[in-house]
Amino acid sequence: MTVSRRRFMKQVAGSLAAVTLTSRGRAAAAPPALRVGACVLGLEAAKQAGLDGVEVGAGDAADTLNIFQAETRERLRRQTQATGLPVCSIMMGLLNHYPLASDPRAPAWLEQCVDAARDIGARTVLVAFFGKGDLQSGKQIKEPEFNAAVARLKAAAPRAADAGVTLAVENMLSAEQNLRLLEAVGHDAVRIYYDVYNLGKSQGYDAAAEIRALKGRIAQIHFKNGPQYLDDDKPFFARMAGAITETGYKGWIVLETSSPSKNGVADAKRNADYVRSLFGTQPG
Repeated sequence: MTVSRRRFMKQVAGSLAAVTLTSRGRAAAAPPALRVGACVLGLEAAKQAGLDGVEVGAGDAADTLNIFQAETRERLRRQTQATGLPVCSIMMGLLNHYPLASDPRAPAWLEQCVDAARDIGARTVLVAFFGKGDLQSGKQIKEPEFNAAVARLKAAAPRAADAGVTLAVENMLSAEQNLRLLEAVGHDAVRIYYDVYNLGKSQGYDAAAEIRALKGRIAQIHFKNGPQYLDDDKPFFARMAGAITETGYKGWIVLETSSPSKNGVADAKRNADYVRSLFGTQPG
């Protein structure tokens, strides 16, 4: 069958336009690259270490948390502008001493952290369940505390969703138990903050299998390795990276690492460089 030159050129132009639109659509839908942050450095030091951002603490127990103080939020906004680095998350470590499940002030603290996160551009609030806030006895769920925590997370989830913030639950529960928690809450604004060391080393779970089981339910990930550098345990972190890559996770790997050399910036840089080598990513 013969085709006129005019018709042929129209077909070529149409095909090119379709390819262009498809490429644009794919680019728009592409998830952000995996980024490396830390909760052990401030923004200025993180910039020196070549990190992509930081996780900041909410502060100690008070009617108004430090992170919700106007001067704290203003300082963080100035620092993010000066360094070009974002605050990726707010860590509610105080809940390890004043549990979300039982402290009457905890729901208000959760609201303050959500509002502060929205104000400073953070996307995640780490909701901690360790120490006095642990939801386990041995490896069995403490049902009253579990149910109380679920109720408070469920109540806070709509506010978090409206703010564009995820409540990321970090605990010592297994993947199966955490899936039960998420199903009980029943809201996409509540997800898991997975700590590969706590769960893969301290608890002895198969962390790679757990990460696969939690596919799509992990908001953020902590990497740490006790008093050593991350690259002192390459087999373990290679397994973690493999599982994380398989799930398609594209978020933050946050370093909760020690400083063997006592030079926090240099040690964070070494750990970050190693993490990037595992995932084939670059700063920024």
